[in-house]
This record gives sequence, C-alpha cells and structure tokens, in this order.
Amino acid sequence: MSRDGDSGYEVSRRVFMKSGALALATIGLSPSFLRRTVFAQELFKGAAANGNARGKVLIVLFQRGAADALNVVVPHGESAYYKLRPNIAIPRPVSGTAQSAIDLDGFFGLHPSLSPFKRLWDDGILASVHAVGSPSNTRSHFDAQDYMESGTPDNKGTRDGWLNRYLAVKGTCDECKLGHETISPFQAVAMTPQTPRILEGNAATVAMNSLDEFSIRTNGTQAERIEALYRTGSADVVHAAGGEMFEAMKILQAANPQQYIPQNSAEYPRTPFGQHLRQIAQIIKADVGLEVAFADVGGWDTHVNQGGATGQLANRLDDFAKSIGALVQDLGNRMADVTILTMSEFGRTARQNGNGGTDHGHATSMFVIGGDVKGKKVYGKWPGLEQEQLNEGRDLALTTDFRSVFSEVAFKHLGAAKMDAVFPGFKGDEKSWLGVL
Repeated sequence: MSRDGDSGYEVSRRVFMKSGALALATIGLSPSFLRRTVFAQELFKGAAANGNARGKVLIVLFQRGAADALNVVVPHGESAYYKLRPNIAIPRPVSGTAQSAIDLDGFFGLHPSLSPFKRLWDDGILASVHAVGSPSNTRSHFDAQDYMESGTPDNKGTRDGWLNRYLAVKGTCDECKLGHETISPFQAVAMTPQTPRILEGNAATVAMNSLDEFSIRTNGTQAERIEALYRTGSADVVHAAGGEMFEAMKILQAANPQQYIPQNSAEYPRTPFGQHLRQIAQIIKADVGLEVAFADVGGWDTHVNQGGATGQLANRLDDFAKSIGALVQDLGNRMADVTILTMSEFGRTARQNGNGGTDHGHATSMFVIGGDVKGKKVYGKWPGLEQEQLNEGRDLALTTDFRSVFSEVAFKHLGAAKMDAVFPGFKGDEKSWLGVL
C-alpha cells in the first residue's frame, strides 16, 4: 500500500493472493487519513438488522493451553480438592483475606485474581459452567482445540469452524436468497494474525492484529471480483464487490486506536489481550454490523510452578479478568445485546504433579457474561473429586458437552437456525441445554 499525501490511499492489486479456495487480502489504512462518510453511515446504520436481525453480538474468548478449571472456579466445598492439591489449592473463603477463594454460592468460589468477576456475578450478568468440555478423550492441545473450534469432536475431516457455519447458514429469508441482503464485511472479526479455526469457512470474516492493519478473508468468488476491480476499474465491480467494504473500513478506521477513550472509567491492561478487547469495544461502538468477535490468549499450560493464590496462573487470571472487566465496563448499556463466552480446550489433572503444576486433563469450566445471561449460578452437574469419581482416575469428569453450551448461546442469543448444520452429528437438543440464557 502507498499513500498519496493526505488526500487518500491507494491499494495495489498485488496484495491479493490466492490459496486454494480462499483468497487473502492484506490491506493497511492509516486512520488519520480516513473520515466517516454520509454514505457509509446510511449504509451501515441498520447493519445489525441485516445480520442476525437481533442486533446481538457474541464475543468468543479462547484460553489456549488448557486452563486449570479447578483453580479458576474453585470447589472449596469439596474436601477431596484440598487432599489432591496440598500445595496449590486455593484456600477456603475467609472474609477480608485477599488470597482466599471469593465465595459464590457456598460451594464454589472464584480464584482471588478473578475479583473483577465478582461484581459481574453480583450484577447477575455472569454465570459459570463447570465440568464442561469435549467428549473426546484426546490430551493433545492441537486436536482438542481443533475439535472445540470445529464443533465436531474426534472428527478431523471437518474443514470449517462452527461460528463460520453459523454465518454461512443464517440467511434464510426470501430477500437473502435473492441477494438483496447487505452483509457487513465486518460481520465477524478475529483479533488474531490469521483467521482462527473457529471462523474458517466460506462465509467472509476479518482477521486483524489491530485496527491499523488487518486481513480480509473471502471465498474464492468474492476474491475474484475484488481482483477484477483493480484489473479493470469497472464501476459495477467497484459497487458490487468493493464499495461497501471500503466504506465500512472508513467508518471503522475513523477513530484512531491511540486516541480512543474508553467510557465509564474503564481501564484496559496494557497487554496484548487487554488491547484486543479494547479494540473489540471500538468495533462494536462503530456500528458496522459486527455479530461475532474472537480473541485468544495463551499461557495456560501450567505443568511446572503453577502456583495457588499467587504465581503463574494467578498472573494470567489477573490479566484475563481485568481485561474482560474493562470490556464490560466500557460497553456499559451495550452489554444488554452482548454475550461473552470463554472456553479452553480441556482442563487439567485433579491432582497436582511433582513439579508444583498440573498436567493435561479432561473437563474444564467456562464463563458466560452478558445481558441475556441468567447469572449468579454455576451450571452443570458436579461429578465430585473422590478417586472413584474422577475420569480415568485422574481428571475432573465431564458432565456437559461443550456443544450444549455453544448451541444454546447460538440459538438464544444470535437467533441461529439450522442447528444440525452448525453442529453436525450432535444429537443434543433443547433438552440438553442448561438454561444459561
């Protein structure tokens, strides 16, 4: 890309690259040279109605590396928990003590580093799901993440992610079939260098490191039309293939990330995760038709020196909770239409290992946060931590398939239809939902 003074921008057609059925265009625009246009405002002011028709946004946050569910949502009412973890267990709640579990319901509590979540719990917009995860027995990070993002455990042949399948099948109205629907190019945004597995597929999505530079993935047909735009200069192609995209980009880029001021006194951590959530808030407030946002954060593979109330895991949870807390605070009343869903590929062993850490386990925990959430509750059937209750004698046992949670969120929050297409092979139905929303 080259800039032409302060008057605008140029995009070289050489930025278009083809790879299989997908085309990747990397486009960098300077926010200082872009301003909101009247045309773009009119085009996208009703973008939400052209998305899921509900104006709802789903933010999916992946904790890569297998977060230790038992020290995140602490079963302090389970005596076996303390027997299994003599050195890393989180102490039972003690009033006025900063390094003990934060009590939720008399049995479960939060890790002390998750203190920003307690306000969300008290406000009734945060719930947890425990003993949840994939029915697959794999202990491979790569495979487990793939299964959770594809939504098809133990099926390595699935090419697309479940969120992309939702986007691909959501248009069922007659106007959509006739091609009259305006789909925002920012219907799905991932704050990642490359399109994550969960958003891979035929539906167009955006992957970006920041608002200053980002990548747009489209299917092959769309890419060919955009490429033709720069090859022929056709006005028809400009309008059909590139016009809406570049107008939306002007809206999105109009607010310089360095100049953005979070609302409601929200303070995001100066960490990559915190800044990604800060930019998700900006995109939501830009009203460019966002339906799905994705971000991930690593550092959860705590085999050695995991720590208890302090240490490695505590530091990771501190960033995690403060970032999400700031996002909720920044969005304010907009949280009525936003749901945040957290996930990790699997949990960790119930028993601490000889290195002061935990190894790859099975069931894990999730958080669901938002205006639609029936909060102040830990959902899921608790299996217990006695030896005979553990999975393979070592892990928290699974009692809730992650697809039960995902499908409920997709259906109730986003208004998804064709659930058999979004989660192929999943035999669960509404009876398997937990009633989190």
